[in-house]
Amino acid sequence: MDSRMNAWTWSLLVLLGLIWGASFFFARIAVQHVPPLTLVFLRLLIAALALHIYIAGRFDIYSILKARWREFLILGLINNALPHALIFFGQTRIGAGLAAILNATTPIWTVLIANYFTSDEKLSSAKIAGCLVGLAGTIVLIGPGISAGGEAPLWALLLPVLAAISYGFAATYGKRFKNIPAPVTAAGQLTASSLIALPLSLLWDRPWTLAAPPLDALLAILALALLSTAFGYILYFRIMAAAGATNTSLVTLLVPPSAILLGVLFLGERLTSGEFAGMALIGFGLVILDGRAYRLLAKTT
Repeated sequence: MDSRMNAWTWSLLVLLGLIWGASFFFARIAVQHVPPLTLVFLRLLIAALALHIYIAGRFDIYSILKARWREFLILGLINNALPHALIFFGQTRIGAGLAAILNATTPIWTVLIANYFTSDEKLSSAKIAGCLVGLAGTIVLIGPGISAGGEAPLWALLLPVLAAISYGFAATYGKRFKNIPAPVTAAGQLTASSLIALPLSLLWDRPWTLAAPPLDALLAILALALLSTAFGYILYFRIMAAAGATNTSLVTLLVPPSAILLGVLFLGERLTSGEFAGMALIGFGLVILDGRAYRLLAKTT
């Protein structure tokens, strides 16, 4: 399989970065009118239905779901239901750009978790350096919340980081699905996670008592589910098939800038100099983790 990044693959990667960055923008709009747990349920349910329509019974999907439903429940919990809820609760108090930056620490936590739970992904000196730099950026971002010197409360800053840790566990656990067609894994986890989110929404939010959300919130929910989730997964797996997992992981660097740009243009958000510094440190840490810059430098010296 050719894992090189050609112009077409790069364009798809940039598009995915924009789509996933937009998910924080759409969530920020929707969560002002729809409680977080209900928003999680709507996002997951609509996306799951869309993927089932897209698959249309192919790949022996229903036999796989029946045989491995327990595993899909676990994956759906740690890769969808839990991290989405954490991010949405955080976004009730912080903007789209800051939430995206904090959640961009996912690869850092993935490396640390994989080192402990796997035998083939141990820490190297480059990975340790990347993790330390990235974690320093996280501390810069949440520091004002710890000292009560920032506008956002500490709990709201920590929730996207906890979501990133959950994604890290999901990335490690998700290896057991490598022999299952990627669209089936996506549909399976979204189906399972929507079933998890349903009773939580009913018990916690009692959605039948809520006022109907305005049109902009409804459109944001549809965009969050259909564009950022269902289509985003399809695009993600297409890039992975063409360019490999390592190249696809570069999307992590593209998500925060797109979320920040949308927040600035349409939501009136502004990042402080400290938040830009934190983003720069996290981005530099991810570049070190990726290892490409180091390998290029080694070749030229």
